[in-house]
Amino acid sequence: MNCSISGEVPEEPVVAKNSGLLFEKRLIERHILDYGKCPITGESLTMEDIVPIKTGKVVKPRPVQAASIPGMLGMFQIEWDGLMLSNFALEQQLHTARQELSHALYQHDAACRVIARLKKERDEARSLLAQAERQIPSSFTAPNATNAAALSNGKRAAEEDEMGPDGKRIRPGISSSVISELTDCNAALSQQRKKRQIPSTLAPVDAVERFTQLNSHPLHRTNKPGILSLDIQYSKDIIVTAGVDSNVVVFDRPSGQIVSNLSGHSKKVTNVKFATEAEFIVTGSADKTVRVWQGSENGNYDCRHILKDHTAEVQAVTIHATNNYFVTASLDSTWCFYDLASGLCLTQVEETSGSSEGYTSAAFHPDGLILGTGTTGAIVKIWDVKSQANVARFDGHIGAVTAISFSENGYFLATAAQDGVKLWDLRKLRNFRTFSPYEENTPTQSVEFDHSGNYLAIGGSDIRVYQVANVKSEWNCIKTFPDLSGTGKATCVKFGPDAKYIAVGSMDRNLRIFGLPEEDGPSES
Repeated sequence: MNCSISGEVPEEPVVAKNSGLLFEKRLIERHILDYGKCPITGESLTMEDIVPIKTGKVVKPRPVQAASIPGMLGMFQIEWDGLMLSNFALEQQLHTARQELSHALYQHDAACRVIARLKKERDEARSLLAQAERQIPSSFTAPNATNAAALSNGKRAAEEDEMGPDGKRIRPGISSSVISELTDCNAALSQQRKKRQIPSTLAPVDAVERFTQLNSHPLHRTNKPGILSLDIQYSKDIIVTAGVDSNVVVFDRPSGQIVSNLSGHSKKVTNVKFATEAEFIVTGSADKTVRVWQGSENGNYDCRHILKDHTAEVQAVTIHATNNYFVTASLDSTWCFYDLASGLCLTQVEETSGSSEGYTSAAFHPDGLILGTGTTGAIVKIWDVKSQANVARFDGHIGAVTAISFSENGYFLATAAQDGVKLWDLRKLRNFRTFSPYEENTPTQSVEFDHSGNYLAIGGSDIRVYQVANVKSEWNCIKTFPDLSGTGKATCVKFGPDAKYIAVGSMDRNLRIFGLPEEDGPSES
């Protein structure tokens, strides 16, 4: 029998007592709850009036479609089509989810990068701001908004600098705290110098006399040959060279391998110096810029600052004994005093005598309160760093002063020019000896005291090493290296640690090392 409501065979049949009608239990219960009466007769009906019926298992008859093979195939086709449509919809949803996930991951990565960069800029800004506050004297008024932004971001673009009524940039000046730092360094080094003795590891004279060329390294490009400057980091025995090809090469002498090649200058690099145990390299160039390169753990150097305060070729760079400051000298007749970490130019000193002589060389006195500069007009000028006043002038050279070097004892100054090398007594401010080793038209390109102050090297068409004496004694030439005129004149000379070797750069792009072969070590002294 069929249900009076659905017309189908009920799965759980019940009968109404009053009317005797057959219902599906779940259907009649729902109707009674909603209306409270019989759906057929309309009489009042409650759940107490319903009586369940016990029957055997109800077997539903097959639908018409399942009664034949064509009907069953049609059902299967309908089911298959539904399954395919459902699968297609799921694939679309999966593709959309993948795209959204990829986009979310990209945004997350970009956000992490931006956050990391902002944190780095924030830390650098805090450091620069603290450095600026330390350097700016109390009498210096607060900078305008543009300068404050420049300081906080570590940028010193020309258009952001405050200009004075004469159109020149206003520098913060060397503050009292910086001067105090320089003075303390001077006092400490002066005290140490009084107690300093000749190190037992220094190469003796007889060893220097037996020096020979050990090797030669062509470090720079052949299309523009020439090494113009070099410096040595003593603790790791690393040599850095600056070339006419506008590149700077960092060379590991023990292994004979190039560690790094620094590119960025657009013209020849005229001078290069190590600072703070080789963490920084400072370079000056004919492109009028100074670059500060910072070393990384992998041995490479990244350009941290590009300084554009000079208006002509930068000829010299010299590092202060604190390793926190450096000076650059240029053909624009000015020298600049910089903070190494921030790249901030604290002061730019201009020649006040009215002459147009540019600076061709510069060096700090070992104690750090005196600066020596050489000019295109054959004049050597001595400056008081604290006041930036020109306190002495040495003349007598012919031609531009190509190099200057202070002795480690602080008493002597050696200067080189076209007419040779002159030695100056800084205590009496007079010239007490002159070397003229080369022909009249062959200038002396380099002069360098070793770190102990016991040897003096001169570079030109050949290399000569003198034993340092006093004002009245003779300075003997203990070694002359081969004539380089056929391969390129020597442009720069530097003693290695304890004068165990001499590094020479020349115009044929070669870095030459002179010393004793390994099997022929220096004799005991």
